[in-house]
Amino acid sequence: MPDGQDLRLPATAAPPPLAAAWHGIARRAAVLVLLGLAWEGYGRWIANDLVFPTLSDTLAAFWRLTLSGELAARAAVSLQVLGLGYGAGLLLAALLVVFAVASRFGSELLSTLTAMFNPLPAIALLPLALLWFGLGTPSLVFVIGHSVLWAVALNAHSGVQAIPPTLRRVGENLGLRGWQLTLRILAPAALPAIIAGLRIGWAFAWRTLIAAELVFGTTSRSGGLGWFIYERRNNLEIADVFAGLLAVIAIGLVVEGVIFRALEARTVRRWGLQR
Repeated sequence: MPDGQDLRLPATAAPPPLAAAWHGIARRAAVLVLLGLAWEGYGRWIANDLVFPTLSDTLAAFWRLTLSGELAARAAVSLQVLGLGYGAGLLLAALLVVFAVASRFGSELLSTLTAMFNPLPAIALLPLALLWFGLGTPSLVFVIGHSVLWAVALNAHSGVQAIPPTLRRVGENLGLRGWQLTLRILAPAALPAIIAGLRIGWAFAWRTLIAAELVFGTTSRSGGLGWFIYERRNNLEIADVFAGLLAVIAIGLVVEGVIFRALEARTVRRWGLQR
């Protein structure tokens, strides 16, 4: 073997970020196409629109409802209530996490409350919400806030606890104390867990809202997508029911695939905290 000969294998060049993103989009699109073909095939096979309409009938109903503006109006109502409940849950979660980080008693309090209320389905509190707040938005905000609060608080607190002590000492050696240490060291280090909590909280809040609106639909003539689905099911307009479900799924895909992915790309991925 000649002296000085380098036997190391050449490093494989990583694909450009744009190409990797397009590959991911292509894979997701392929999955959606396969699901759509299975949906259409099964609908045509059973040939019963009152049980399972085809994808083409559902898309036609979705397009008709979109052009009429009814689906957008219902979605706007749901998203408005969701924003109120999600914001309330995030605010309470932030207060609990700050208290838990600041004191051992706060940490024990958060752990105890999370163990008690996190397994409790938010929709199970709907009868109490109706009793306390009556019919309307406050009851929905209450159950949505409950579904968001514990998931976000638990993930954020776990993320802060997982921060290495060395990282804390580095910030303290730089003269950071209190809020400066929290904002410049602790919060960025715990951000992957915080974003995971926000994502889980969003999923819990969205499905809780739709389920609660289905219950409110039996007693109220106003509501969002959940009430729309309930109403059309009573009218045996099953294609419209599936169009409402498709709208629920589409909103979930947009929030998950656009908003949260953009948030991760601009923060944890950009900072090298997540691959």
